[in-house]
Amino acid sequence: MEDAQESGECLVQNQKYHVERPIYNQEILQGQLHKRERTPQSLRQKIEHSCRCSSKKAKSHLYSFLPILKWLPRYPVKEYLLGDIISGISTGVMQLPQGLAYALLAAVPPVFGLYSSFYPVFLYTFFGTSKHISIGTFAVISMMVGGVAVRQVPDEVISVGYNTTNATDASDYYSLRDDKRVQVAVTLAFLSGIIQLCLGFLRFGFVAIYLTEPLVRGFTTAAAVHVFTSQLKYLLGVKTSRYSGPLSVVYSLAAVFSKITTTNIAALIVGLTCIALLLIGKEINLRFKKKLPVPIPMEIIVVIIGTGVSAGMNLTESYGVDVVGKIPQGLSAPRVPEIQLIPALFIDALAIAIVGFSMAVSMAKIFALKHGYTIDGNQELIALGICNSVGSFFQSFPITCSMSRSLVQESTGGKTQIAGALSSIMVLLVIVAIGYLFEPLPQTVLAAIVMVNLKGMFKQFGDVAHFWRTSKIELAIWVVAFVASLFLGLDYGLLTAVAFAMITVIYRTQRPQYRILGQIPDTDIYCDVEEYEEVKEYPGIKIFQANTSLYFANSESYTSALKKKTGVDPCAILAARRKAQKKHAREIKKANKSNDVEASVKHEIANDGLPVNGKFALVDADVQDGSPDELEHFVEPKTNIHSLILDFAPVNFVDSVGAKTLKSVIKECKEVGVCVCIASCSGPVMNELTRLNFFDDTVTRELLFHSVHDAVLACQGKDRSASQTASSELDPGYQACL
Repeated sequence: MEDAQESGECLVQNQKYHVERPIYNQEILQGQLHKRERTPQSLRQKIEHSCRCSSKKAKSHLYSFLPILKWLPRYPVKEYLLGDIISGISTGVMQLPQGLAYALLAAVPPVFGLYSSFYPVFLYTFFGTSKHISIGTFAVISMMVGGVAVRQVPDEVISVGYNTTNATDASDYYSLRDDKRVQVAVTLAFLSGIIQLCLGFLRFGFVAIYLTEPLVRGFTTAAAVHVFTSQLKYLLGVKTSRYSGPLSVVYSLAAVFSKITTTNIAALIVGLTCIALLLIGKEINLRFKKKLPVPIPMEIIVVIIGTGVSAGMNLTESYGVDVVGKIPQGLSAPRVPEIQLIPALFIDALAIAIVGFSMAVSMAKIFALKHGYTIDGNQELIALGICNSVGSFFQSFPITCSMSRSLVQESTGGKTQIAGALSSIMVLLVIVAIGYLFEPLPQTVLAAIVMVNLKGMFKQFGDVAHFWRTSKIELAIWVVAFVASLFLGLDYGLLTAVAFAMITVIYRTQRPQYRILGQIPDTDIYCDVEEYEEVKEYPGIKIFQANTSLYFANSESYTSALKKKTGVDPCAILAARRKAQKKHAREIKKANKSNDVEASVKHEIANDGLPVNGKFALVDADVQDGSPDELEHFVEPKTNIHSLILDFAPVNFVDSVGAKTLKSVIKECKEVGVCVCIASCSGPVMNELTRLNFFDDTVTRELLFHSVHDAVLACQGKDRSASQTASSELDPGYQACL
């Protein structure tokens, strides 16, 4: 590999190219090129074309909407089926305890976590394009759902009219509260699914790019802190209210520590034992990953052991340990979500829809790149939208891709979406057949599962050191996303982080890098003169480059940097010229007065026939006044720069303010004898300049050049011509000398 790389480097070093061509500006280049004729289509024609249907087009749209029709007929049973079965079972074994645990995060009874682990997962098999991600419950989304549910249905509102110390009243209270929170969670799933569907059909899959990696990692790290804090009360077995909104983490910690003396020792021992077993199991899976055929399913083992111990020792009656409780057997009948809740939940649903899609598409892209296939971001939006919206009719709350389960599904040999379908079938068996067996499962066991699964997210604190070394701006995005999400809540924190990320984009465009370029000798390559010793500037020519577009927000800083970097400030030169002219005019006026006095004295002396300083003086009238041309020539501040070249290669767009600024720079420099050229201007930017009426009699396309080197050669040619003209005018024998 290294030998091939070295031979490739030698080959590149030995290769040379030599091209002889004219110097091209845009006027000449456009004159030699012939544009392809394109017939512009009216809006009606475009609509008719998009609505036109053919069998081929219908088939393409059908395969795009239902990807399973494309890959299932070609499914290689012998090669893929065994891997998909093993992967499906392994993922299903994880799906079951995580579904139960994450339901607690969503503030709904555990059975609804099972529903959310079946319906959406099964639906994704038909509509999803990723072969390896595991759809279902996820800690961050569940935490966001739980925050909204608690905010909409707080304990204080439901407790009115109930005596929670009475067993019957307490049961009714909890039942009513849970029912209302389920309605909120289900409506959130429906609304977020509709939003994802709309974004997918409108081809808005690009919205995920606004959630940059530092933002997502900072946000999920803060969410991990929220999740961990919310599970402390289950681990310790204390009774506290659940908080949402700004400072909910602080209130939750304060509530837990205020009741730390009421800790249920039995629940704590069970929880800590489960945490230890899970950590040991994860460490074994990590160290012996290559030797183990499948990862050890420690989560389901812990659930089985915890359920057995709880049932055998009767932890509920003997030690007051809270358990999962009633799990209805069978599937629930479909119900329409509470439509009247939509206005109050829209903003939260939008945040959940975008975050959920961002999580899913980022993991899908990682696996697609690793295994050499492509995913469709817009179809992923549609798939998630269908999973959420349709699942909401069957009492599921919002879902997305789970990182831990996706890694297990991929590492255990999963090849297609069949693995996900098999995992959902395992959950279905639990729902319809053996769900009641998990009723004695202690809630502290589920809290232990959730806490241990946060280990990977807590490792993201290491991002601080990484971003400190690589990019301070990305570090700022991470810190703002983390702090805002931690203290303002996940909803407001996400909005704050996105707004701050947008501000950093504006900041970068207003604080770009400005450089003066020079030539690498004997090449047409131009680099930063301050960075490389070999790079040399042409005498009288300055090449200016800014790695940003030119628009209203940075046009002023662009012109300031141009003047500072090149040393050419037309306003300062003109001001100095006027000042020097006035000063010289005053000196001439003063000299004229002195000459008048001296002339009168000389006249008297001449009349008397007396010499001045021993000599007769003759007065020349021409020295009394200076002609305007001589005056201007005498006082004009001369700059050694005759040409400025603006490298527009990094410029992506120019708006009307930028075009006016550019035009003003060209005209101002022209007044002081400095020619401004534009090099490497892209076609779209050229079209924008044309639409903005940038070109006129004074600013023509002749000032635009195909490359920096073309512009340099043109400026050198103009300077030589000007020098020759000036020399011929000053020296009459100049041409003879030639």
